[in-house]
Amino acid sequence: MPIGEALRLAQDSELDLVEVAPMARPPVVKLMDYGKYKYEAAQKEREARRNQTQTVIKEMRLRLKIDPHDYETKKGHVVRFLKGGDKVKITVMFRGREQSRPEMGYRLLQRLAGDVTELGVVESNPKQDGRNMVMVIAPHRNQAAQQAQIVERKKAKAAEAEPAAAPAPAPAAAPAAPAQPAEADQA
Repeated sequence: MPIGEALRLAQDSELDLVEVAPMARPPVVKLMDYGKYKYEAAQKEREARRNQTQTVIKEMRLRLKIDPHDYETKKGHVVRFLKGGDKVKITVMFRGREQSRPEMGYRLLQRLAGDVTELGVVESNPKQDGRNMVMVIAPHRNQAAQQAQIVERKKAKAAEAEPAAAPAPAPAAAPAAPAQPAEADQA
């Protein structure tokens, strides 16, 4: 179809003539409402962005000579982060002569990974990075989905509870019984 005829057809139907494949021979064009097309594309993109989950990486720093109680506290933080659906970057910091014993840091990270296996999986194995040894633990995929479902259920319950929380009209109160005088007043 000649270009002039296509333009006239677009004007008659009050639509835009949009070039779909400019490199094709002959070029391919389409009649459409371009403003509506752009708006719908933006809406789809916005919806896709809303459904994405942001991966947050929390960091936990340990020292090689960590006290058992401190280790349990740090492990509790890692467990909380994994239950929240966040990745955890665990860093063991070496100082001075500790740098000559990286295998001890490796064992510490493996111990921590073993302690949280039911909540997460090691995403990147321990590796030396200058004075630090780093490992990343990610939550199990099904656990992250379960957490998202729990959050949505809580939101739904909160939405249901709001209308129910509106105070109902109180029934008419019965007339109060006359107060009995105290014994001190009778004397």
